[in-house]
Amino acid sequence: MAMPLHERVVYGPVRSRRLGRSLGINLLPAGIKVCNMNCAYCQYGWTRGRTRTRPPGATWPAAQTIAAALTARLVLAAERNEIIDRITVAGHGEPTLHPEFEEITARMQYVRDRFAPGIPMAILSNSTTAGWEDVRRALALYDERYMKLDAGDPITYARLNGPGAPVTAIVEHLQKVPSICIQSMFVTEDTHRTDNSTDGAVNEWLGAVASARAREVHIYTIDRPPALAALRPVPGRRLREIAERVRAAGIHAELIAPRTASS
Repeated sequence: MAMPLHERVVYGPVRSRRLGRSLGINLLPAGIKVCNMNCAYCQYGWTRGRTRTRPPGATWPAAQTIAAALTARLVLAAERNEIIDRITVAGHGEPTLHPEFEEITARMQYVRDRFAPGIPMAILSNSTTAGWEDVRRALALYDERYMKLDAGDPITYARLNGPGAPVTAIVEHLQKVPSICIQSMFVTEDTHRTDNSTDGAVNEWLGAVASARAREVHIYTIDRPPALAALRPVPGRRLREIAERVRAAGIHAELIAPRTASS
């Protein structure tokens, strides 16, 4: 069963496998998943609104509303002496699709600097909009940029992430984003039709990671029910092998273990 979509701009903090106690920021319309990808492993289910424009009946949260919500939550956290490790823009879709993404990011940075200057500001993105100049300007304002890249060849990419921007173009655009951490979800299927953990797929992915000039790679597998029910998590042994290959290429790799790890 897919996870419920967010109804508020600010949620959590949630305990993230990658980011600790993460205060989530959802820039997408409440209760509607808006994304330009259709990932088979998405915990929010299949994508229906695949557009940057406003979906029918939906309202994008305004930049001022987002800044006010973040301000109120950080003030509350200070009053409670609450530990927050990161402010993370993520939500139930692709956050950079918001038409005011650059302005929102600047406002969030101002709020963070005023009320919680010690907390890093992070973003989780599917990397498809890295070719847009306004998105790249906004991404440069974050302390941490976690950019998705699950495959290096077009067939595996399409089966895993859905049709959309060519993976070669995504890799080329990622070269223009400073200091990125690539996040890669590895999955398998009994028929191996949707499987990016095979030797061939990993070889292509490694080449793409190197071309994208990543400073770090986070490797993980599914931990919640995916959109495509036939998907299975990749065993921990295989994930460790993939991580070692990344390190052998001179790139720092971190294995993010699922809550129910298999060997």
